[in-house]
Amino acid sequence: MKPASRPLHGSCPIVLTMGDPAGIGPEIIVKAFAERPALLRQIVVAGDVQTLHQAARRLATGSTPLMLAEIAEVDQLAAVPPGCMAVVQACKLNQPVEIGRISAHAGRAAADCIEWAAQAALRGRARAVVTAPIHKEALAAAGVEYPGHTELLQALSAAHLDVSVAEMPVRMMLSCPGLSTVLVSIHVSLRQALDAVTTEQVLQTIRITHAHFLHIGVAAPRIAVAGLNPHAGEGGLFGVEDRDGIAPAIERARQEGVDASGPHAPDTVFMRARQGAFDVVVAMYHDQGLIPVKLLGLDHGVNTTLGLPFVRTSPDHGTAFDIAGTGRASPSSLLAAIDAALAASVTS
Repeated sequence: MKPASRPLHGSCPIVLTMGDPAGIGPEIIVKAFAERPALLRQIVVAGDVQTLHQAARRLATGSTPLMLAEIAEVDQLAAVPPGCMAVVQACKLNQPVEIGRISAHAGRAAADCIEWAAQAALRGRARAVVTAPIHKEALAAAGVEYPGHTELLQALSAAHLDVSVAEMPVRMMLSCPGLSTVLVSIHVSLRQALDAVTTEQVLQTIRITHAHFLHIGVAAPRIAVAGLNPHAGEGGLFGVEDRDGIAPAIERARQEGVDASGPHAPDTVFMRARQGAFDVVVAMYHDQGLIPVKLLGLDHGVNTTLGLPFVRTSPDHGTAFDIAGTGRASPSSLLAAIDAALAASVTS
């Protein structure tokens, strides 16, 4: 197994991927730097120089647009003139991208930027990776075999470390002010998600969640495990999955010294966590965990991938093709993702 190189924290920048060039990624990146110009000294953007330049011009509204400086490697950030966005040409766009439209070439460009950023982190050149939104249909149209960021980054990391994907389990954590939730399964159908609720899968999720919170400085994380069925199954009256699959995982985690509890009724556990009863909720499937987070804090939501050999965060929203190019997209969630990456990479 090849070891992942570890960066010298504080001396290495964050790499921020452009996202799908037809979406809001380029403009929220420009807006984020306009709102927080000090970030220009800490971030290198992996993207397409022309796309980002066009976004900067569109958003200038009469003032001087944000200047770009193209560099070849992240360690050249220190040489970039003050006030300039450092951009690595991490993809090729051989034809124009129509803003707000799904296309294979946009999907390919987004995937190439992700791979460039991941390799920089795996080589120890970046302290963290922050990813702007991509479109899953565009990825598929480009022939990318992975449905999203999480699975692609997992595969790239496993290949770098010369291990199988199964040997590098990862989980998605979504957070907003007052609530964090980690998912047992991610981008699969609901039927497949139900099949994934096994004792081993739930236990693995609890362990990964516990390790992450210890890593970020929570000495004894309180992990609430949501049930799958209404009222967590009512002792088997509404399904046996909670009793036979989830409860044994919680018991095994507790035997390992983890403060895990449940299975809790899924219709109240997120409210209780937000009120301070728990540090994090382990949810059984994608929408169970994401709906409460997005309802409470989409503008400040952050997606963090747990289990990778580097820190990776992203905003908790998509490409927003309906408003792409209009200048209406908010950089708030992207800024929250950057702040989360900065905080987590200090202790990684």
